[in-house]
Amino acid sequence: MTPRVRLEGLSRSFPGVKAVRDVTLEFEPGRLYALVGENGAGKTTLMRLLYGMLRPDGGRILLDDEPVRLRSSQDALAAGLGMVHQHFMLVDTLTVAENLVLGVEPGSPLRLDHEAAREAVREASKRFAIEIDPDLPAGELSVGQAQMVEILKVLHRGAEFLIFDEPTGVLSPQEAAFLFDMLRRLTGEGKTVVLITHKLDEVLALADTVDVMRRGAHVGRLEGDQADAARLARMMVGREVLLRVDRGGAERPVPGAPLLQVRGLELERRGGRRPLHGLEFEIREREILGLAGVEGNGQRELAALLTGLERPDGGEILLGGEPVGDLDPKQARRLGIRHVPEDRQKSGLVLAMNLRENLILGEEDDPAIVTAGFHSATRIDALARRRIESIDLRMADPGQAAAELSGGNQQKLILARELAAEPRLLVAAQPTRGVDVGAIEAIHRELLAMRDRGLGMLLISSELGELLSLSDRVAVIYKGRIVAIFDADAVDEEELGLWMTGAKGSGDA
Repeated sequence: MTPRVRLEGLSRSFPGVKAVRDVTLEFEPGRLYALVGENGAGKTTLMRLLYGMLRPDGGRILLDDEPVRLRSSQDALAAGLGMVHQHFMLVDTLTVAENLVLGVEPGSPLRLDHEAAREAVREASKRFAIEIDPDLPAGELSVGQAQMVEILKVLHRGAEFLIFDEPTGVLSPQEAAFLFDMLRRLTGEGKTVVLITHKLDEVLALADTVDVMRRGAHVGRLEGDQADAARLARMMVGREVLLRVDRGGAERPVPGAPLLQVRGLELERRGGRRPLHGLEFEIREREILGLAGVEGNGQRELAALLTGLERPDGGEILLGGEPVGDLDPKQARRLGIRHVPEDRQKSGLVLAMNLRENLILGEEDDPAIVTAGFHSATRIDALARRRIESIDLRMADPGQAAAELSGGNQQKLILARELAAEPRLLVAAQPTRGVDVGAIEAIHRELLAMRDRGLGMLLISSELGELLSLSDRVAVIYKGRIVAIFDADAVDEEELGLWMTGAKGSGDA
């Protein structure tokens, strides 16, 4: 069968980094390919070269055996390629119908044919059994609906080759299952799908073919029935990897006194919307409380309140039995509260700053890096290098900008800074999102070790397997309230998914 896409000797370098090294691959119609590898292995860079977002330094791209030069994503779309990005590209103020036809609007140049746009949504919705209101603003869509609209957009433009970059990072198990069914249907119709993912269970469940990259090079291709998680992890990392870290079982430390107590927490927005209302829970010393919930049910607001980024409209927060009062970020850090934010680029890093500068954010007055009232470049560099080594950060030089790192390495940069402070309380939102299996193992071990030393942690994660693996207890948040709390050994992913979506306990929400 003639490959739909063939990459021949594709290469791309950035300052100090060979991101893609002489990669040759081909992709046939009607198959789902998983592209896996560590952070910085070159997966997303390779697909961005194919999608016209980046230009290769060497090699060529062939579509249906014909060499092409794709200078932009518009060129790629015109050639039948589509990409669904990890961070959605919808315009929140436009309706679903307007987003769907954006760039290929029906009607005249001066007037959009709104009814034709609505009909396009209705036809696509019927085809895939999706219920989406064409006139709903994109900003009001659930995460799962927003992703469906992104997929419908590229299909509406005639894409026969679809690239998905970490598509299930913010989905509930039920939404992910719906997406998987959709991907199988697309390949059944003869389309080619490439799935960039760190989730090996998804790879094993979905992929016809698995391609592994390591340090910019393509190191192997396996047929789906030849692959297993341990083999893939070994190919990705170059060593044996423990895929699930044991939180200690019966030997894990007994939780201590209450560390964090949240009582009747309230947060209001304009128009009477209440992201949080009557929210109550506690976290003890030497305890990890996992927080499960479909994104948008108050997790982000709760993290902001606990770290001083917002002030509550009611209720109280106690740390070590003492009310924290009007908490601000500086006071939170002084009290020993550290934060791994959900959005690493907007809230965790200053992308234009270099790695050294990002690694001391919030600690600029630390005596360890100050001499005679001035910052010591030597001490800052030594501190930065220790933190970089602690988390195996893949970088060219501590002086490079944080913006030049892969998403997973940006996450590791934040973790290195926040964990080095030995906090009393860690609010960790999606701490391993976009992080490779080798780094996940190291991060999980460090989080459990810190728990054993007395740390209390609120672990907010869309990865239910991660929550059940690390947490001592798991709380479910739905529409701004805690609707259930389970011992982690007494609940499974399916049960959590039902509570997360309101199929259970909705009367209490």
